[in-house]
Amino acid sequence: MSYSPAELLAVIAARQLAGVKSVFAGVGIPLLAAALAQKTHAPDLTIVVEGGSIGPELLPGRLPISTNEMRVAHRARVLPGITDTFLFAQRGFLEVGFVGGAQVDRFGNLNSSVVGSYDKPQVRLPGSGGANDIISLCHRVMVVTMHERRRFVPRVDFITSPGFLSGGTSRRDAGLLFGRVSQVVTNLGILGFDEESKAMRLEGLHPGVSVQDVVEMTGFDLLINDELPITEPPEEEELALLRGLDTERRFI
Repeated sequence: MSYSPAELLAVIAARQLAGVKSVFAGVGIPLLAAALAQKTHAPDLTIVVEGGSIGPELLPGRLPISTNEMRVAHRARVLPGITDTFLFAQRGFLEVGFVGGAQVDRFGNLNSSVVGSYDKPQVRLPGSGGANDIISLCHRVMVVTMHERRRFVPRVDFITSPGFLSGGTSRRDAGLLFGRVSQVVTNLGILGFDEESKAMRLEGLHPGVSVQDVVEMTGFDLLINDELPITEPPEEEELALLRGLDTERRFI
């Protein structure tokens, strides 16, 4: 069976939510993966979206492209104000955060602000939105992104969302006492972080992907586990459900 890299990414990301009760999801593939998880591995999952929507029923084929459009509020359990949504995260009610970014570095810091210098950027990006709050406040955060050398950089050009900052204890030393970046899920594999140094570590590969493939697409030296399990490829049912959610192919 054939599938695109984005479809593989969405399916593998959805599997990481097995048994999870609540996810704070960004739009795009993170939201698509969360919606797929509801239909497969996490039937009791409550999706939270930063625009102020808790527990929406996402309409197949009509996934929102913004956190502030009404499609993301369809049959939601609660429609609080945006500040209340982040208050729930601050109080520890949100288990997992799902975010993406234009750049991620070896310590899990994310950039969605600028490429190049802040004052004279090569590219001006959308900015934080709620990403900084998600990565700072959720119990654990998964970064969901395509694996490209231009994305995986030694140091992000701008820290929009703090991972482990400069590694070691620097996140805690900066006052970020809660939450952590637990995984980076890409179309090539699954990565985690060393417990002491907080440097990114390759922990699993997707079918047909080699360690060299990952190394070539990463702009810094990765730690690599001695044993690298191979993930199961997407099943036909998973792909059918996924494609039904995104019939317009805006994300996959």
